[in-house]
Amino acid sequence: MGRSTAGRWIRGIVAFSCALMVLALPAFSQQKKSDAAREVAGVAEFQKAVNTILADPEAQRAFVGALIVDADTGKPIFELNADKYFTPASNTKLLTTVLALATLGPDYRFRTTLETSGTIDSAGRLRGDLTLVGRGDPDFSNRKMPFDAKNPIDGPPDKPLADFADALVAKGLKEIDGDIVADDSYFPYAPYPEGWAVGDVPFYYGAPISAICLDDNSLDLKITPGDHVGASAWITVEPWPGYDVYAYSVTTGATDSSAQFDVVEEPGAKQFLLRGSIPLGHATIDEPLAMPNPAEYTANVLKELLEARGVKITGEARAQHAPPPAGGMELDPPAPAAGTIAQAGPTVLAERDSQALIEIVRVINKVSQNLHAEILLRTVAKEKAGTGSLSAGLNYEKGFLSTAGVPDGDVEVDDGSGLSRENIVTPRAMVALLQYVRRQPWGDAFFSTLPVAGIDGTLDNRMKGTAAVGRIEGKTGSVEHTQAISGLATTVRGEHVLFSIFDNHNGGKGSDATRILDAISVAMVEDLGAPPSKSKKARKKK
Repeated sequence: MGRSTAGRWIRGIVAFSCALMVLALPAFSQQKKSDAAREVAGVAEFQKAVNTILADPEAQRAFVGALIVDADTGKPIFELNADKYFTPASNTKLLTTVLALATLGPDYRFRTTLETSGTIDSAGRLRGDLTLVGRGDPDFSNRKMPFDAKNPIDGPPDKPLADFADALVAKGLKEIDGDIVADDSYFPYAPYPEGWAVGDVPFYYGAPISAICLDDNSLDLKITPGDHVGASAWITVEPWPGYDVYAYSVTTGATDSSAQFDVVEEPGAKQFLLRGSIPLGHATIDEPLAMPNPAEYTANVLKELLEARGVKITGEARAQHAPPPAGGMELDPPAPAAGTIAQAGPTVLAERDSQALIEIVRVINKVSQNLHAEILLRTVAKEKAGTGSLSAGLNYEKGFLSTAGVPDGDVEVDDGSGLSRENIVTPRAMVALLQYVRRQPWGDAFFSTLPVAGIDGTLDNRMKGTAAVGRIEGKTGSVEHTQAISGLATTVRGEHVLFSIFDNHNGGKGSDATRILDAISVAMVEDLGAPPSKSKKARKKK
């Protein structure tokens, strides 16, 4: 079902719910009711609306679950399969971002440095390697921070590296007698969680995980048609045109054709083949794809930027990784031999601190950024458990959730972003997590990082033209046959509710599951809460 059809469907359900409320209002005006009675009446109206929504053929074939509680008292308002397991998709990011804020603090910042163990002489010659040391900064890009949905970028994609290059040249650096090294060993080398699908890997949302995160570890391929039908298309890569991992088989199609692209994984040095066609005379198309070797790529970009500023470099660009996890954990570094004299640490030539963690969480939740969520999980592990492995992060998260009041056994996840199809949670677990957030001093700031219905983030085009616009702050989730939304809502009657709604195993298009969740969300906002009494209405008129 298309978006316009879904919108009509939602408005129909809302109209049905409103009609039920109108029928109920005279009874409330004839006699005083207690707050509890009014609350029950609101639930009854909502239940009727939900029953109608779930009578839809697509909903009948799917598995739907929900839990809604009073945000102030914690009292349950509505339950449907609240203790059953569902695939959370990107609702997993709620677990990760809450964990990060609770353990690292909203003001935590990531630090990236340019270092050397060599020396710089009076002529500006560095004798030794120049090393970029990444410590997981997700903000190492040209993204405008704090988050700005209308103007999301500021400058070229290699902006942070260009700033580093400018700083070195300003200090008089003229020559490097050594290599340009990108060191991402802050995390063990394990770029892909086991639960990710192979088909996700070539695309920007499946970018590999690294302690170096240049421009979200994604590439911007610009595809321009050739000068005649059948000609090869022109393809450039930003920010570094020399990147040679993708092979291309993109032709120029007829003017009345449509642009179509696909990525095929193949063995060999060029592990991905981009194939397809673009119509003759068509404007250049941007195709975001994953950066398969982010540390190596970043080293090459830094080398190119320095050379463009006149710095002579005799060595090569290369990456430096930590060993992969052994049995899920990092190997401990070997102890120094007895009698070894401690060497002086490297010299920091330039450094960059990220924005505060709360702003990084805002990006993650607003646009559902997978890579950044994975980085936060590993950073928590590094800071709290001493190892930046995925398994250490998940183990720490499990203990945290228990102390936060999330029922034991209600969460089993294999990654930090929700891209894994092996994750399972219950609606009760997600609401318990949100209840924990409400009790925290940074709770209001956290809820402000969630997309707002009909306004921004992944909810910017959802529930338009309904009472839910601006009243729902919710984290969405979407993978094949799965939709989810959890968050905080303020109903038209002024009630504050915490909610978690899932639609799994939906056999239709993604829009079918979305319209079901949106219809339930709109009914929640329209129906729940007690209508004002007649005396309250009279006082408002004075």
